Amino acid sequence: MKNVYDIIDVDKEELPVSFDIVLGVETFILGFDYNETGDFFTVDLYKSDDEGRELPIVLGEKMSLGVPLWGDIVRDDLPAPTLVPLDLGGEQQRITYENFGKTVFLYVDDGPPEESEKA
Repeated sequence: MKNVYDIIDVDKEELPVSFDIVLGVETFILGFDYNETGDFFTVDLYKSDDEGRELPIVLGEKMSLGVPLWGDIVRDDLPAPTLVPLDLGGEQQRITYENFGKTVFLYVDDGPPEESEKA
């Protein structure tokens, strides 16, 4: 059974950029940046407190093709769904500025389809 994926749309021309996103039942802030020297993208994860301050959870997570973000971090305040950069066509070996947003996208892995979606 295949998993359901939603794309997190990141405009690489606007980097650095951050925006609110609902992941599971919580709202987080994702910040994206690009390291031109190393040709890689990074993601910051924040949560807003009751006073609207952005509290960092994870900063500078390097995006690697096929590797879930924050997969090696154990914390109870991380988003429930898995975020993973993928090339569903299987053509790319790594994420580059040229292929990000063309063949490589950041996906929310929503898991297997619900029973009602299979019919």
